[in-house]
Amino acid sequence: MGIDLPLIWAVIILFGIMMYVVMDGFDLGIGLLFPFFPDKDDRDVMMNTVAPVWDGNETWLVLGGAGLLAAFPLAYSVILSAFHLPLILMLIGLVFRGVAFEFRFKARQGKRRWWDKSFAGGSLLATFFQGMVLGAFLNGLPVRDGVYAGGAFDWISPFSIFTGLGLVVAYALLGATWLVMKTEGQLQTQMRKLARAMTWALLVVIGALSIWTPLAHSAIAQRWFTLPNLLWFSPVPVLVLLATWALLRALRRDGHASPFLLTLALVFLGYSGLGISLWPHVIPPDISIWQAAGPAQSLGFALVGALLIIPVVLMYTAWGYWVFRGKVRHGEGYH
Repeated sequence: MGIDLPLIWAVIILFGIMMYVVMDGFDLGIGLLFPFFPDKDDRDVMMNTVAPVWDGNETWLVLGGAGLLAAFPLAYSVILSAFHLPLILMLIGLVFRGVAFEFRFKARQGKRRWWDKSFAGGSLLATFFQGMVLGAFLNGLPVRDGVYAGGAFDWISPFSIFTGLGLVVAYALLGATWLVMKTEGQLQTQMRKLARAMTWALLVVIGALSIWTPLAHSAIAQRWFTLPNLLWFSPVPVLVLLATWALLRALRRDGHASPFLLTLALVFLGYSGLGISLWPHVIPPDISIWQAAGPAQSLGFALVGALLIIPVVLMYTAWGYWVFRGKVRHGEGYH
């Protein structure tokens, strides 16, 4: 029995996307929280918690996109054809957010507010359109003769708009709990209050999506509620409730790292539910990873490079976070 290269590449891409959601999610979340904290010193601290590491977080987005092109060229062409507009808007948001990191600290006092708006607006734009792409992807993509057969605006629907708003809530909670871990004093206290409110909001989003998704997509409903998939999926809602309870408890008990780790657990559970809903389709509703895979020679050649580079990325990422561990205080950080 040979090596299942499409399966290996699917795992690599799923891992890369998950790492991006986790690691870029909390710094986008910080941008989403900027409007709630108009004080310059608070904003300085918030940005300084991620300024040394934010650009490395987006490495995983590059890995996911490049891996999709190398391993599943059919999926790459269809997805980019279907979502070129929201992806361009997402990238514009990331550009504005990235430029704001560098220019905000160098701008004169009167001009700094424009970079604050750029940081917050770019974070909102990138997050919302990432969520809309996810919702539209779940809705499915029409493909005829290996070519996307839908319209340029088919990605706009009530479901995709809701998933866009839902991702805003999830990233904002990631950002708030990250700041609970990295800050102290009054700013940390305010973050705890915000995190509690957003935990309840995220629970509502998860509940709504858990009802709406199977009602709107009969194929997903069949996958959820038939054996043996039902046995695999049944622990997920229980674990979501347990993680939510533990998160609210940790926020009440003045936990520092635990709220962020429990938020990561909630995000991972949501991601696992998405995987169960779609597997093994790389273009829903009916094109599998094996149907969309490139030639075996290409998969094998690219896999060698991926297996060499991924451990390096993991090591320098871990080292970066280790070097910049600990609390960030007023007057300290990136300049």
